[in-house]
Amino acid sequence: MSSTFSGISTALSSLIAQRTALDVAGQNIANANTPGYTRQRADLGAVTGSQVPSMFATSDGVGTGVQVTGISRASDPFLDAKLRTQTSGAATLAALSGAYSTLESGLGEPGGSGLSAQLQTFWNAWHDVSNAPDTGSTRSVLLDDGRQLVDTLHTQYTNIATQWSDARTTTSSLVDQTNALATNVADLNQRILDITNNGGSANELADQRDQALTQLAGLVGATVQSRQDGQVDVYVGGNALVFGASSRALALGGAQVFSQAAGYATDGTPTTPQDVHLEWADTPGQRVVPTGGTVAGQLMVLAPAAADGSGTGGVLAEAAQRLDQVATRLATDVNTLHAGAQTVAGSNGGAFFTPLDPSDPTWTSGPTHGPAALQISVALTTADQVAVAAPGAGAYDASIGQQIAALGTSTTGADAVWSQAVVEIGNRSAAAASRSSVAESARASAEQDQLGNASVDTDQETVGMIATQRSYQAAARVLTTLDDMLDTLINKTGLVGR
Repeated sequence: MSSTFSGISTALSSLIAQRTALDVAGQNIANANTPGYTRQRADLGAVTGSQVPSMFATSDGVGTGVQVTGISRASDPFLDAKLRTQTSGAATLAALSGAYSTLESGLGEPGGSGLSAQLQTFWNAWHDVSNAPDTGSTRSVLLDDGRQLVDTLHTQYTNIATQWSDARTTTSSLVDQTNALATNVADLNQRILDITNNGGSANELADQRDQALTQLAGLVGATVQSRQDGQVDVYVGGNALVFGASSRALALGGAQVFSQAAGYATDGTPTTPQDVHLEWADTPGQRVVPTGGTVAGQLMVLAPAAADGSGTGGVLAEAAQRLDQVATRLATDVNTLHAGAQTVAGSNGGAFFTPLDPSDPTWTSGPTHGPAALQISVALTTADQVAVAAPGAGAYDASIGQQIAALGTSTTGADAVWSQAVVEIGNRSAAAASRSSVAESARASAEQDQLGNASVDTDQETVGMIATQRSYQAAARVLTTLDDMLDTLINKTGLVGR
């Protein structure tokens, strides 16, 4: 049978427990606007009644109070994993969509500065020469328009190469961020383990780790496996990036400059295109293939063109390859006709552009060094070298010039090649933007679900504080009552009748 004094211990345990619950509520309210903070709660458990060791002793079966069994986080591992998965996919698609958007802006299609407009201006100049073959000024304008067209090809290709270099630099920076986060997670693993082993609460450190894990998912599509001791292991492409308190570093390998990704050596000779890939910093050559995240999207952007010509390779390398095809088709088609024409002076026309392909009748040397879009140039130096007359048709005949002008409407000419390329890029850009938008909506929904479960609701905390306050007041009242009972027992027993 319990004594009166045991009630004091019971009431005291309630005061301590309710005070702890109030402290936790205060911590929640203080961090209501702290990014990444997860709502906490004091878990209370009843203290069982004392076990009676003696044979004839009895117990009234009443417990001996309440205790705080732990301070838990209102986190849901399934919602956290869902958020990481959605973040990984959304980041990949956002990287692809961003690259397509930048590429489209650089190409300037449709627009007056785009390659399509420059091609049309060039063909119009041939029409002008054909309409006035006896006028030297139209031939001068033609050469100027040809040089402007060549400059546009050079600029477009250079812009793509610059975008590739910027994307690689960005990817390298993202890999450095990944390594820093991995080191941070490993450090947090060790600190959390030390604190929990000593009986402490590491909830705030767990919040920091969860934020880092979500960032890793957004960078390299990291997946997480939890341990029973409170640590987590992080995997990228099935390989352990973080294992307990240790981590490994990633590095960016492969092509360093765009020419290597496009398949050209330093001196411009054709070679096997190189990709850009992740590998372990301590084991060069051992590749790591991320399944999601911004880095995975950037690697798709930096990839070489498809070897089978399907157009499914890297975003930028494919666009550059289309420019090479346009330059080659332009030079070959124009040179084929111009070589069979004659100038006003009766000389053979020869090459209008520098020949880029052996199928060009003006081809006289081995393979060109470097991409066609950069190597193309106007071979003529003076206006009187422009040839539009058919042999034997007279000095001012313009029949060949009219044929060259008609190349602008050819279904296999440079315009058709570029028009198809622009349509492909536009369609893929629109598809990437749409998929990115859908993925971002899914990620935002997953984030809201996670926040709805883990974030602090100040109204809810206020209600909880009032309930805890009432419990605290009730426990204090129990102490007051017990004090009155003990006062009667100690100070007034035996005094009746005196």
